[in-house]
Amino acid sequence: MGRGVQLFMQLMAAPSPSSLSLGPIRLVVADVAGASAFYERVIGLRPLPGDDGSVRLHAGGDPAGPALVELVPDASALPRARHSSGLFHLALLVPDRRALAQALRRVVTASWRLDGASDHLVSEALYLSDPEGNGIELYRDRPRAEWRRGEHGELAMATLPLDLDDLVRELVDAPEQDAGMPAGTTLGHVHLQVADLDAAEAFYAGALGFDVMVRGYPGALFVAADGYHHHLGLNTWSSAGGPAADPATRGLRDFAIRYPSAEARDAIAARVAGAGYALHADGEDHVATDPFGIAVRLTVDPPR
Repeated sequence: MGRGVQLFMQLMAAPSPSSLSLGPIRLVVADVAGASAFYERVIGLRPLPGDDGSVRLHAGGDPAGPALVELVPDASALPRARHSSGLFHLALLVPDRRALAQALRRVVTASWRLDGASDHLVSEALYLSDPEGNGIELYRDRPRAEWRRGEHGELAMATLPLDLDDLVRELVDAPEQDAGMPAGTTLGHVHLQVADLDAAEAFYAGALGFDVMVRGYPGALFVAADGYHHHLGLNTWSSAGGPAADPATRGLRDFAIRYPSAEARDAIAARVAGAGYALHADGEDHVATDPFGIAVRLTVDPPR
């Protein structure tokens, strides 16, 4: 039995995190102005430039809330190696189906190309990529009462074609004016490509305490807290056995998991350290490094 599986079995008895949320996800980009314009025009997020040259992107025109995405400029950063660990896509969860239809209209109006559109049973999703190759999912959840489970209790998820004509019908009587991504849009999940699923399970389910929700996809694993379908997707489709994430390249810098209290955050950080993973302090946050060189920021949800 490998170290990853042993560690996972040892820590499975620990409680799962509760009432957590995600974001921001930080992306290193070579052209921050071009990337910012894309996220405003095509995705509908509102940019808030920082004093350090970074850009924080918000939904609903609310700069007081946590940013969903943060763009970190680095013109010297090299492109990421294709088969390395890192970001597969970031996923923005909109409040309802009409908001997803409006997101589709926004992408089409901007003449941007979709990479795909899928019905996952628990959700409906649109896929595209930003100008620097970072994958993006725009999705809405079906009500939890409609989620189905298989005979062994595992959540049923699939990848079926999404009926875009039916989705567009949601725009009947919808305002023509584009107000951007609505309030209530969140970073619903983060999907990573990794080199090994056993090691990924040991870290994300074992040390961080997420529950495994779906194993049915070949080469993939989906984990979550609070019974959600997934807060994190993990796959080896093009990265099995590949190199670790390189912090000197473009793409994912880190993503944040926000806990409801400092005590909850610190308890998770202690588990990560106790399991032997790299962990360091950054201000009041803890930053953990997974087995593939991906940085995960453990922070506290700020009061509103």
